[in-house]
Amino acid sequence: MPKPLYLVDASIYIFQAYFSPHLEVWGEDGRDLSAFLGYAQFLQRFLRQTRPEQIAVAFDESLFCGFRHSLYPDYKSNRVLPDPDLERQLLACAELTEAMGVRGFASKVYEADDIIGTLAARYRTQNAAQGLAVSIVSRDKDLAQLLRGEGDHVWDFSGSLRRFHDDIVRQYGIRPSQFPDYLGLVGDAVDCIPGVPGVGPVAACALLQHFQTLPQLYDNLPEVASLSYRGAKKGAELLSKHQEIAMLSRQLATIVEDVEHPLEAFSTVQSSDLQWRAPQAQLVADILRGMQLDSIASERYLTLLGSLSPIAPAQGLAS
Repeated sequence: MPKPLYLVDASIYIFQAYFSPHLEVWGEDGRDLSAFLGYAQFLQRFLRQTRPEQIAVAFDESLFCGFRHSLYPDYKSNRVLPDPDLERQLLACAELTEAMGVRGFASKVYEADDIIGTLAARYRTQNAAQGLAVSIVSRDKDLAQLLRGEGDHVWDFSGSLRRFHDDIVRQYGIRPSQFPDYLGLVGDAVDCIPGVPGVGPVAACALLQHFQTLPQLYDNLPEVASLSYRGAKKGAELLSKHQEIAMLSRQLATIVEDVEHPLEAFSTVQSSDLQWRAPQAQLVADILRGMQLDSIASERYLTLLGSLSPIAPAQGLAS
């Protein structure tokens, strides 16, 4: 079986390490290196375990400046910009990714989810005949909306959990493609997406099982009263009152899959860009030294790096 295209959501693994009480690492200059080393260890372990043929890593740089903030200023308003020390580690993570032979992408306008969505869509379009799978490496449930083919899955690498289409249906009671509609109704406190007040997961599932999409629901509001979920009798009135915010919430939750912009490298990616290439040991060593990681940890990392090399490349995105 050909290997899938691996699309990695970097922020999950960077911040998992940064906030972990079990990983505290300090450089020789006394500065925190937890986020950097945690991500570095994850990336090496992932490459060693999967030996990918094609892989890309998506980074987030659009906090407070992305297109969703122009639609809704409160979007992700519970976040804070990284302090200088964390910002330094984030930049080093991106540099290390390239040095490890993996292409990394970031944008000031689009989020990592949109980068992953666009890369996945291009990959499927250009490899439709082969039916190749996409593995989205993340714990973020929102990315489930990108699952299309039978082999597509969201992989929580740290938790050793892969969720395919049917797993999402069993867990949430909706199809993966319905996630934007679902979040349009229930909202998402993590991203400050409001949703419809008074509509919870049970009601949202009942509505989407009957109407399939939010636009279809709003085209047939009188039918809501005939459904069996609690609150259905007054559901049409509630939904009508909050239609604008529901549709906005759906838009905020929808991952962009068709970015076409000359300044966005991920939107014009070619086949060779996603092939895993041999790590550049000297460049990796320079990055570790620049971060002032202690010599023992650096030597251990570089020793493990010595046995890392890609398998012969397979077919991928069309040129």
